[in-house]
Amino acid sequence: MAKQAFPNIPKIQYEGPGSRNPWAFKHYNPDELIEGKAMKDHLRFSVVYWHTMCGSGADMFGWGTADRPWDRIGKPGSVDQAKRRVPVFFEILEKLQCPFYAWHDRDLAPHGKTLRESNEYFDTIIDLVKQHQKATGTRLLWGTAQNFAHPRYMHGAATSCNADAFAFAAAQVKKAMDMTRELNGEGYVFWGGREGYTTLLNTNLKREMDHLGAFLHMAVDYKKKIGFKGPFYIEPKPKEPTKHQYDSDAAACLNFLREYDLMEHFKLNIETNHATLAGHTMQHELEVASAAGALGSIDANTGDLLLGWDTDQFPTDLYLTSQCMLTILKCGGFTTGGTNFDAKVRRESFAPEDLFHAHIAGMDSFARGLKIAAAIRKDGRLAEFVRNRYRSWDSGIGARIEKGTVGFKELEAYALDLGEVSSNESGRQEYLENLFNEFI
Repeated sequence: MAKQAFPNIPKIQYEGPGSRNPWAFKHYNPDELIEGKAMKDHLRFSVVYWHTMCGSGADMFGWGTADRPWDRIGKPGSVDQAKRRVPVFFEILEKLQCPFYAWHDRDLAPHGKTLRESNEYFDTIIDLVKQHQKATGTRLLWGTAQNFAHPRYMHGAATSCNADAFAFAAAQVKKAMDMTRELNGEGYVFWGGREGYTTLLNTNLKREMDHLGAFLHMAVDYKKKIGFKGPFYIEPKPKEPTKHQYDSDAAACLNFLREYDLMEHFKLNIETNHATLAGHTMQHELEVASAAGALGSIDANTGDLLLGWDTDQFPTDLYLTSQCMLTILKCGGFTTGGTNFDAKVRRESFAPEDLFHAHIAGMDSFARGLKIAAAIRKDGRLAEFVRNRYRSWDSGIGARIEKGTVGFKELEAYALDLGEVSSNESGRQEYLENLFNEFI
């Protein structure tokens, strides 16, 4: 048996709200039934490979700070280093009782000098991952290609002005899709990290968007060819690194998918930090995606509202997690998606054990949010208030409008007889906020 990287950290068990054990869950009880389904099946927690294994604590102003004993030996960025990380990662998954994980291709394995060499490195690590995945019973929530870090993608990948970069990106996505299928991954994500522009002075926006649409249709065609059954996800984000990204928010993504006839093939992977960078709340983005039948999965994190970039902090705000779970429960819950911790420990939290403290906090926060959301739904007052607020649409002129049996002429006649709108009622925002607070 391989030597443990965390011999002093036990398997994290549920001990209840009264526990003071830092190595225990206070709210996440995997088998506890909520609305008739086990908590683990509601939440479908996933740990990301990139922040967890590749995060160094570096930022734009400073070098890395993370103390990672498994990275001390050998050459940084080597295949040997990549091999050493795999058993450590799966030990973390096992001890957290986390059923899923996610990766970018070039985080699992390093870049080679050529695509062929990169693919060979990738194959080597995938073989190891496959062994550990089978041994631990963990599953791949989704895979994706890192088509944004390398200088070849300085102008974008699918939206690059350079056709060679487009071709390279297609080859990289093909390989990542192959490996996702090889590992029985439940989905595949497209995040357009550089699919946008910095200045319109050098940008043919229409041509770039047409190229992105063509790229995604090629991916759909290849998905059918290899028999991959999982969903495709697009992950909205407004900026950083580009000034404007074509996947700027949920509504923009949905509009793009409709314009390029891709709606039936994609759902959205919504992230809190991306929502706030777009000037929205996470609840807003979830509701927009849900209303279109396109809510697929979430990246569970949060940003610092006093900072203007993607800080990717672990979610510990109970209002946030409760609001997320209220919308997710309302639309029927996750199927192939899940709660993916696209989050990293702070630069100052450099010790290896901080990886556990962070995930325990995030998992407990979402578990508590799930319980709060279920309690609000069982109570029924919030849903009843909303239903009652729209009661004028359930009969009379409202029902006729929704059925499409009247037009402007008929509505003019109705309004002339009406005289004035006098039936408006208070929205009672403060009452509803206080009602919500009862369950926190």
